[in-house]
Amino acid sequence: MRAKSSHNLPTDSTLLRNWRRWESGESRPDEFYAPIIAAAFDTVTAAFFPKARPNRDDELLSSTGMDTLEFLGRLRMSDVSTATLDAIRITAERLCCEYPCGDPRTLHAEGTAWLRRITSLLDARLTLAQHREVLVLAGWVALLVGCLDFDLGRRTEAEATRRAALSLGREADHAEIVGWGAEMAAWFALTQGNYRGAIDAADAALASTQQLAVGVQLAAQQAKGWARLGDRGAMEAALRRGRAILDRLDHPANLDNHFVVDPEKLDFYAMDCSRVIGDDQLARAHARQVIRTSTGPGDTVLKPMRVAEARLTLAVAAVHDGELDLAVDEGVRAFTGTRRSLPSLMWIAGETAREMIEHYPDDPRTHTYLDQLRELATA
Repeated sequence: MRAKSSHNLPTDSTLLRNWRRWESGESRPDEFYAPIIAAAFDTVTAAFFPKARPNRDDELLSSTGMDTLEFLGRLRMSDVSTATLDAIRITAERLCCEYPCGDPRTLHAEGTAWLRRITSLLDARLTLAQHREVLVLAGWVALLVGCLDFDLGRRTEAEATRRAALSLGREADHAEIVGWGAEMAAWFALTQGNYRGAIDAADAALASTQQLAVGVQLAAQQAKGWARLGDRGAMEAALRRGRAILDRLDHPANLDNHFVVDPEKLDFYAMDCSRVIGDDQLARAHARQVIRTSTGPGDTVLKPMRVAEARLTLAVAAVHDGELDLAVDEGVRAFTGTRRSLPSLMWIAGETAREMIEHYPDDPRTHTYLDQLRELATA
């Protein structure tokens, strides 16, 4: 709000108290605050706070993304307005943008609640276009919830939610949601050591996603699978396919959204592949680039899960260089973040452990790392 205001605003504590009153429905923003709030959500005042609507639509829309009885009542109405769908779209976008750094349990609870609300709209009277829009919005939120389930180690729930998202994508004839459903299947397979299964899962959607950002991700997951199967040629071909798709796409407008593939993301996957095939120089360069692009001013970590895997890559390179102290330090630092995908982190950390055991099986420093890894698994 401060960034969008040309006037001096009250202290943080005062703003927070005002926000809580607006969020609870106790009061509504006045003519001074309404334009600032709308600008903070990158929309216009009239879209968020319409002047004249029956059934208190202005109050309902002002609570976009908030858990209020008024907005729930609006969702249950048989005639859903375009403005309401716009508000839900803003909320779905916000949830997906909170994925990289948000608390996974809190975000999972909020995402699940919104998924129920969105799908309840399917019982309302909708136009064909609105029906498809609701399916698409539910599909995106289901994909997010599935990712969070997996991050929290709930593999069974993650697979069930992934299939639900895939079904929604197919019903809406939405190639991108279908592609992400396949990408998640490849991701799940990789962390379980099913590399051929990951390649096949990604291959099932590659043909229909050659013009979509998710095609980059599918190619990258295949590259990771091929690297672990020892086929460097196939790995490099998959990375080239991903770069070719990326080159055809416009630069994304919102890099925070988890389901947006930014140019730096391909470097993240190339880092993994380089580490696995033993190209330490390239892996180290990619890892440093990943850390640099995932860190903001004041060393604020913007993408902690990427940074954790980059540190494990630096740890493997240090093992190969005979610098075990540095390797253990980087490896243990990878475990310190509070935002992590447990299966992915355990998978890469386990590969790092195998390198230490292979080169320094009896060294106490290797056992220090293994002890930390066991604590992570137990936690």
